[in-house]
Amino acid sequence: MAQATGTTWTNAIAGSLTVATNVREDLEDVIFMLDPMDTWALSNLDRVDAKSVFHEWLSDSLAAPAANRQIEGADIAHTTAIPARRLGNWTQISFKEFAVSDTLEAVEKAGRTSERGRLGVKLLKELKRDIEFAIVGNQGSSGGQGGAQGGTATARSSAGMEAWIGNGTTTTTQGEASNVVSATTNSANATSPGFASNAVAAPTDGTTGALTEGQLKAALEGSWADGGDPRVILVGSAQKKVIDAFAGIATRFVDSAPNKQASIVGAANMYVSSFGSPHMIVLSRYVRSSVVLCIDPEYWAIAFLRGFTKKQLARTGEADKNLITSEWTLVSRNNAASSKVVSCA
Repeated sequence: MAQATGTTWTNAIAGSLTVATNVREDLEDVIFMLDPMDTWALSNLDRVDAKSVFHEWLSDSLAAPAANRQIEGADIAHTTAIPARRLGNWTQISFKEFAVSDTLEAVEKAGRTSERGRLGVKLLKELKRDIEFAIVGNQGSSGGQGGAQGGTATARSSAGMEAWIGNGTTTTTQGEASNVVSATTNSANATSPGFASNAVAAPTDGTTGALTEGQLKAALEGSWADGGDPRVILVGSAQKKVIDAFAGIATRFVDSAPNKQASIVGAANMYVSSFGSPHMIVLSRYVRSSVVLCIDPEYWAIAFLRGFTKKQLARTGEADKNLITSEWTLVSRNNAASSKVVSCA
C-alpha cells in the first residue's frame, strides 16, 4: 500500500530526521567502552621505591655443588669470594595528557556528566596498559656507561622482561634446557644478550618455528636448574592456542550434574611439569606472539620513582589541561629464575 499524499513523516527530508519533524534524538545515556584491564604484571608484581633515575640492586647465586671431602687437620688455602652482581635499570617516564574546553564541560552531555572525569578514568587505564606493554616486552634499557641517559632527544627506557631474560649468547637449540630456548634449530640469528655494562640490550628475532611441549619443558627446566620456580607462564593468544593443544592435556574430565549442560573444555589454565610448582598459564594481550615467558614472580618487582599522579596544568586560555604521569622501572632481581621460549611461529 502506498503512503497517503501529503503525509508528514519522520523521513520527510532525507537524512535529517530532527529537522523534518522536530523529533527528539534517541541517544542512550551510556558510553559502551571496551576496556580490557588484564595487566597481570603491573597488578601482581612487588612494588618498591626508586630513589634515582638509575635504580640498582644486587644479585647472587650459589656455586654448583661439587665433591667436598677434606683431610683431617688440613691447612686452609683461601680462595677469593665472588662478589654479588650489581644490576640496574633506568626509570621510564610514561604519561597521558588531555585538554577539555570550558564550553564542553559546561554543556549537557550524553553518557557522562563530566568530560574531564571521563578522560581522566579512560587515560589512566590506557597509561597502565602502556606500562604493562613495556614491562613484558622486548624493549631494551637506555642509558648506562657510555650511553645516552635521556634528554631532549632520547627518552629513558626501562628494559622489559623479555629483554632481561638472556644468556649473553645466541639462543639455544630446541631440546636443550636453558633460560632461553628457541623454537627452531636455526637459532644463530636470534640473540638475547641480557644485562651488560649497566644496560640491557633488546633481543633480536630469528627464523621462527612451531612451539612444542618439549621446548616449553626445556625452558621450565632451565629456570628450575638455576634455582627458580617459574610458576607463571605468560603467553599471547597465538601460543596459548598451541599450549591448549598439547597432547599431555588432551584428555580432560569434568564433573557435570545430570540436569545441567556439559562443558566442552578447550583450554589449559594450569600446566604441571616436573620442574617446580604447577605453572599457572596467564593469557596476556601484551606479550609478543613469538614468545612464551616462564616467570618466577618472586624475582621481579616494579620500582616507582613517582607513582600514578594526575596534575592540572597551567591555563593558557579557555581549556582545562591535565597530565596523568608515572615514573617507574622494572626490577629483575635475578633473571636466572625465569626463562623464555623464543622464535615461535
